[in-house]
Parts: sequence; structure tokens; C-alpha cells
Amino acid sequence: MKSVITTVVSAADAAGRFPSSSDLESIQGNIQRSGARLEAAEKLAGNHEAVVKEAGDACFAKYSYLKNPGEAGDSQEKINKCYRDVDHYMRLVNYCLVVGGTGPLDEWGIAGAREVYRTLNLPTSSYVAAVTYTRDRLCVPRDMSAQAGVEFSAYLDYLINALS
Repeated sequence: MKSVITTVVSAADAAGRFPSSSDLESIQGNIQRSGARLEAAEKLAGNHEAVVKEAGDACFAKYSYLKNPGEAGDSQEKINKCYRDVDHYMRLVNYCLVVGGTGPLDEWGIAGAREVYRTLNLPTSSYVAAVTYTRDRLCVPRDMSAQAGVEFSAYLDYLINALS
């Protein structure tokens, strides 16, 4: 799984060299932010059911037509799958917070997602709306510390940009 540490080590190994001073500074910065990332991961894990429900509800509120016949949410089964997908993305964001890199999203959430959604006639804009709602709803210090909020928002932004 890709993280700052594995990326630095892989690049140094591929070049047949030891990690440079700037490589080590990058790792050090990543380690220094680990406490905030783990706080955000803990808060998300402890409240993920509410986060997923609110994000999914926001998606269907913004795109109410999705519940029309022939659309992506025209049955309870399809609606449940949407919430399942939002839950999946939030778990991947949580994993990114834990490992300190975008590897989980890149490997398990983004690669091929647009093609799958296009094939199944699922608009990625609905997932973007759900993740954007989660990012915009974040309230520091109510939900987590300022630095944890920065770390959490960064991975949500990464996911939003990847799905847009």
C-alpha cells in the first residue's frame, strides 16, 4: 500500500541510492502529522454511521431525481447500495489517515471507478456531493482538533478531485 514512507523508499531503491535529506524531511513531516491523522481516523471510525447517513441524505437531497424510475436510486436496494458506497469511501479515507498516504483510495477506490460508474449509469456527481457535504460539515473543534480537521479534509478533497 502506498504511503509517503513506501513512496520514498521505493524511489530511493529504484534509483539505487539511500533516501536523501529532502526524502527524510518528507517522512519526518508525515510522522509529525501522524497524531492528528490518527485523531481524525478515530473520530471518523467512532461516528462513521452518522457521517455516512448524513452524506447519503445530502446526496439524495441535492439530486432528488435519482429516486425517479430508471435512475440510480429508484429502489430501496439501489439506495442502500449508494449508502454502502459512501461507507466504503469513508473507510478508505480512514485507511488513508492511518497510513498517511493516498494508497488506499488510489488502489481500492479510484482506479477504474469512473468507468464502473459510467457503465452502471451511476453519476459520480452524487458521490462528490456526499463527500463534499462531509467536508463542508466538519466543524473544528466540535468534531476534532484543527490539525486533525486539516488532515481529514485533505483526503476528502483528494477523493472529491479524483471523482470529479
